Amino acid sequence: MSAIQRTPLYARHVELGARMVDFAGFSMPVQYTSIKAEHAAVRETAGLFDVSHMGQIHLSGPDAVQTVERLLTCSVATLPEGRVRYGLLCNHDGGCVDDVTLYREGPQQFMLCVNASNIDKDLDWIQAHRLPDTAVQDRSAETGLLALQGPRSPELMDALCKDASGATPSSLGRFGFSEFDGPAGSCRISRTGYTGAEGFEIYLPAQNCRALFDALLETGVAADLKPVGLGARDTLRLEAALPLYGHELDDTTSPLEAGLERFVKRKSGGFIGHEAMEEAERLGRSRQLVGFELEERGIARAEYPIRVEGREVGRVSSGAPSPSLGKSVGLGYVPPEYASPGTALEIVIRERPIRARVVKTPFVQKV
Repeated sequence: MSAIQRTPLYARHVELGARMVDFAGFSMPVQYTSIKAEHAAVRETAGLFDVSHMGQIHLSGPDAVQTVERLLTCSVATLPEGRVRYGLLCNHDGGCVDDVTLYREGPQQFMLCVNASNIDKDLDWIQAHRLPDTAVQDRSAETGLLALQGPRSPELMDALCKDASGATPSSLGRFGFSEFDGPAGSCRISRTGYTGAEGFEIYLPAQNCRALFDALLETGVAADLKPVGLGARDTLRLEAALPLYGHELDDTTSPLEAGLERFVKRKSGGFIGHEAMEEAERLGRSRQLVGFELEERGIARAEYPIRVEGREVGRVSSGAPSPSLGKSVGLGYVPPEYASPGTALEIVIRERPIRARVVKTPFVQKV
């Protein structure tokens, strides 16, 4: 068994009194004070996350565009430099190897930000399917990643970072990125996030993480900025109905089943798994991801059965109380005939059926 890894901020989390847990092979903070308070900070002011466990895989060379186009479900050739696009790596059966964000660094240079639990798997998959003139580098260990999220995040980033022309991070458009200078030297800032809130993700050398983390905490005192752990990160992404690999996505799940069709180049194809995906659609989809709200007290946990009129039809993939809505919500897979908003469901919690109803997602609109 491999040893639990630590991010560059492990010691700082301990100093701040965080409760540490094993997540994707890393010791990570699940909360500092309470999930509810940290969740509220992101929705109302700002929250700061350590997400240095995520992986960064770089591709470059004459065949890089064609390689990435072949690997990802999203269009790559149309992605301008300095822009980010969400996409999925699929296997030959059309299932999800991983979901990733793609950064176009130059005409023939790309970076993939991948899930921590899938770094080795993704790297092996990419190496096995790259075209010959594509160089692949895993820079995960040397790269730190922070996420500053919430409505006051632009003013906090602007207070600390500028580029060579004097522009600040708030000048970035959604899904744009650029290089800036700040308290920890040069860093890459992108207007992206995983919370359904306004925000930024900041890539920098791992050894510089603490300097920027502390500078943000100090600058953010007046804005009620709080460090935020994995607990609130999960409730935030669930309210935004954002998929989590290992829950909504896995090697046997099609992006189309997961409701991610807008990130799939279905007409042009050309990516691994496209033909299998389209054939499965032709034969008829057997399940569809839906959002639901509980109409009685209870918490829908992953793998709890979903019933319709007493008959089991699916399983919960994610569920938790929504701090923003004051009710329990969840995501799960059901047959398409039960996927329409308003459909009555039952979630079986400790052998007791709890009334629920399919609703439109996201549960909470971006704030």
